[in-house]
Amino acid sequence: MPPALPQKRTGKKAMNFAHTRRISTVHALAAMILLLLPLVAGCAFDSGVAGEPPVADSATADADDAVPVAALPLFRGRIESVLRFSTNLEAENRVDVLAEAERHVTDLLVEEGDTVRAGQTLLLLEDEAQRTALKRVESQLARSRLEYERQNRLYEQELISEQAYNQARYDMEQLELALEDAERELGYATVTAPISGVVTERLINVGDHVETHAKLFEIVDFDSIVARVFVPERQLAGLFVGQPARVMAQSLAGSREAAIERVSPVVDPQSGTVKVTLGIPGNQGLLPGMYVEVDLVAAVEEDALLAPKRALVYDQEQVFVFRVVEGPDGPRAERLLVSILIESEDVVQLAGDLTDGERLIVAGQAGLKDGARVRLLDPAEALGSAAELGAASVPTYQPVS
Repeated sequence: MPPALPQKRTGKKAMNFAHTRRISTVHALAAMILLLLPLVAGCAFDSGVAGEPPVADSATADADDAVPVAALPLFRGRIESVLRFSTNLEAENRVDVLAEAERHVTDLLVEEGDTVRAGQTLLLLEDEAQRTALKRVESQLARSRLEYERQNRLYEQELISEQAYNQARYDMEQLELALEDAERELGYATVTAPISGVVTERLINVGDHVETHAKLFEIVDFDSIVARVFVPERQLAGLFVGQPARVMAQSLAGSREAAIERVSPVVDPQSGTVKVTLGIPGNQGLLPGMYVEVDLVAAVEEDALLAPKRALVYDQEQVFVFRVVEGPDGPRAERLLVSILIESEDVVQLAGDLTDGERLIVAGQAGLKDGARVRLLDPAEALGSAAELGAASVPTYQPVS
């Protein structure tokens, strides 16, 4: 029998079969196009047909090789080497006024915040018994003196013995000592200020009974405020009496002038520091106990060649900068070894082969090689406000640990 012929597809099955054949055809064409596309593009590039991509020239390639950096010029200005410390202010002249006798308070003459002078009466204690005792001793002493004068005349006439004369003199001397004691006891009733200053604390009220050596007042001389700081031993050679300093308190605007008054002659073996006492003339609104920051001016250069601190590159123990130099093919970076003379928060004074106006790279120098080609960016865009460093110098701060 002849082989059976395939039956003709009709209806929906025939339509599905035709659709499948069309999809397969489209996929095959797409695959051929993808395979031929690189060959066509290569031919077009080699033959220089219209629409070919432009060939990169050497200038563009060199520009792509240049490292983008930002640079700022060296400039001259004032810079300070400052050691910064933190401490609390103290008053060197501060006195606790104590009671010298056990009495009741009868009169209070000053209050906290009052300014007093040395010797001024602060309060009164009861003194009736002491006044009576003083009068009694004064009366006895007057009688004893008369008796001594009489015995002295008789002794000169050799009418009494030497023993009787000596006893009269002894009695008078003992009463004179008793008079001093009575006057002292009466004086304890009047409490006076031992120094001039301000009453910062009052601990008693009228009618209180105070014990001997009980604290009554605290008086502080605000003109004797000092700041004590502890300077590392390595900085000792640069310290001297009269050395200027500045004191800044959070509660007060600006800084106050100060100066070194004393430098301790010994070094603390445990901390390796030297105690330095700074005086603050005229108080200037500072109060004892205030937490302040002290800037001790160690060195000042009025006309120093300054560089932005951003330009420094550290390599172990050495410090480098990258200087912009002009070459035949454009600007290049030159690596220079430098040393820091004075360092501040934003600028430094450097020792090295540098001159006024030279530009130092301050951004983009990380990983930069000596002699690398560079492309200069706008410093204002690269650094923002840091690009304004060339206007003036900034005081130096070296925080001390």
